[in-house]
Amino acid sequence: MIFEFDILKSRYLKDVYIIRPGISKDIRGNIWTSFIKKDIEALLPENLYFKHDKFSESKKNVLRGIHGDKKSWKLVTCVFGDIYQVVVDCREESSTFNQYESFNINALNQISVLIPPRFGNAYYVKSENGVYHYKLAYEGEYIDANEQFSYKWNDPAFNIKWPTNNPILSERDK
Repeated sequence: MIFEFDILKSRYLKDVYIIRPGISKDIRGNIWTSFIKKDIEALLPENLYFKHDKFSESKKNVLRGIHGDKKSWKLVTCVFGDIYQVVVDCREESSTFNQYESFNINALNQISVLIPPRFGNAYYVKSENGVYHYKLAYEGEYIDANEQFSYKWNDPAFNIKWPTNNPILSERDK
C-alpha cells in the first residue's frame, strides 16, 4: 500500500497546500491513502484537528461556491469524476486578496487541496457526475451556510476563468 504524500505549497496563495498521494496501480485498478493524521494535521494551527467529513454529489455543469467562513479549514478532493477546483483569497489584508488559483482534481490524480479559513472555495463538475469530499477542521461548532460568506460565481473582482459561461447554479450561488 502507498502511505506517502507530496505536500506542496501553493505557488500563488499563502497557506494553501496541495497534497498529492502516492498511487499504486496494477491490473485491478489503484489504491491510495487520502489522509494520515500526523502528516496532514501538521499543516493546521496547533491544537486544531479534523472533526467531520462531508460529501457532495453533483451532475455535469454544476458549479458550487464561492463560499467560505472565518474559521474552517477544508481538505477537499474529488473521489469520483473530474472537477475544476478554485480557491479565492478573501483576506482583505493579504497581498493576494481577490486572487485565485485553480486545480484539476479528479479520480485519477487524487489531489487534495487544503483551504484555510477566510478563503473562498468553489468547484465546477466537468464529468457526467462528480463526488466531492470535504474534511473539515474548526474550533467550536460548525459554521453552516447561514454564517458563511458567499460571492457570485462570476464576480468580476476575481476574474475567474471557468470552463463554462452557463453553469447550473443554486439560488445562493446566483
